[in-house]
Amino acid sequence: MSPQASLLPLAAVGVPVVTAIAIVLARRLPALRDALLVVGAVVTFGVVVSLVPSVLAGDVPTTSLGRLVPGVELSLRADGMGMLFALLAAFLWVLAGSYAIGYMRGDGAANQTRFYAFYALCLATAFGVAFAGDLFTFFVFYELLTIATYPLVTHKGDAKAIAAGRLYLGVLLSGGVLVLAATLLVYANVGDLAFTPGGLVGDTMGTGLTVLVFALFAAGFATKSGLMPVHRWLPAAMVAPTPVSALLHAVAVVKAGVFAFGRVIGFVLGPDVLLDLGVQGWLSVVAGTTIAVASVVALRQDHLKRRLAFSTIAHLAFIVLGFSLLSPTAYEGGLLHIVNHGILKITLFFCAGAIHIAAHKDYVSELDGIGRRMPYTMAAFALASYGLAALPPMGGFVSKWYLTLGALDADQQVYAALIAGSGLFTAGYLFPVVYRAFFKPLSDDARAHPHGEASPLMVVPLCVTAVVGLLLGLGDLGGIYSIAGEVAGSVTGGGR
Repeated sequence: MSPQASLLPLAAVGVPVVTAIAIVLARRLPALRDALLVVGAVVTFGVVVSLVPSVLAGDVPTTSLGRLVPGVELSLRADGMGMLFALLAAFLWVLAGSYAIGYMRGDGAANQTRFYAFYALCLATAFGVAFAGDLFTFFVFYELLTIATYPLVTHKGDAKAIAAGRLYLGVLLSGGVLVLAATLLVYANVGDLAFTPGGLVGDTMGTGLTVLVFALFAAGFATKSGLMPVHRWLPAAMVAPTPVSALLHAVAVVKAGVFAFGRVIGFVLGPDVLLDLGVQGWLSVVAGTTIAVASVVALRQDHLKRRLAFSTIAHLAFIVLGFSLLSPTAYEGGLLHIVNHGILKITLFFCAGAIHIAAHKDYVSELDGIGRRMPYTMAAFALASYGLAALPPMGGFVSKWYLTLGALDADQQVYAALIAGSGLFTAGYLFPVVYRAFFKPLSDDARAHPHGEASPLMVVPLCVTAVVGLLLGLGDLGGIYSIAGEVAGSVTGGGR
């Protein structure tokens, strides 16, 4: 890979910031304000897509940001791993922008200008996380993402929203302190923070200090990744409007957390160092336990968004488990599951929001027969559920296949069995929703209050994401699999 001077990585961060400013300036013209959100998303998507040919050719478009502190060169770099995250975020933002407008209008929500502005800022910081070229730049955007999302979590302004926001900030900022401590230790002992495939630390820190740094990173990133037992903020944050829930689970906060694990394991500490120390086994245990416990808890949730939240906790743990197994195929599976889970989970949350707006239903037990009234929405829900249960030919099957093979390559048969069998849990908490929607008669309440689909601004995006979840299982859409294979190979010395 060769660095190539380019302003495009900076543009990917800057366009959403300009969009947020323009939204505030157009606050007295709601139609223009709403259009600006979508236009900004489309322009940003174009910027990110324009980077793909260079990355596939082996170049690394780089923007130097100068020095904020002595000896630390800040930069934005569009390498393969960053491109995977950025492509996911850019594509889904185009659809989420339209969806958010439909949802906020349908809900008659207050303070829509503030909501859309922070929605754009949240994506700007997510692109900063994706394209950060070093640990310090990464930390800055990682923490800005937490702060930018806080007003979205607390948007409703009631007691539950404020309490959820307080928990959200407390947990995530505490994790950020641990990440900062680990970053400072790396810099003090290595003298460099630039992400390097295979790791930049080597044997420069010694066993004890390397173990401490790994522990600090793991504990810090666990907060944003929703690993148990530091997961409580994620279900609590479901009090936020559904476009925020979709953003949290698919493209922003929690995905930044698991992405951070991939960066540190693959580009800071390095698989070889971790294998020599054997400390990654503890992370695998935590991730495996989280998968099992969160899946069981999801089975018991009647509130649809809370059921989806615990599903997210389990599937984020799959990604962390894939990275922690340190085999090329498992690492690649973790990268692919970032994308496939993001597409499928945002579909499910989009559907939950459409049900809330059109039918005013939030609980699974209320959804009898709703598929007759909302066939497109519930068909998309069914397709995404099928994919998340890792059944072919959906994209979810492909990433789980790689994760399972990767666990076998790492001689971890227990984790291979857990990954392969986890689809039964996913089916157990998602398929009953589909069964109720299509195979149970309408409830008396539903007959008394007829309704149809939600606004096309909401239904079209959820149908598109459901179809993309299928297409990702049928071929290398957008070069995603090629990029993931190259990244895994460069990090582990193997891969395709």
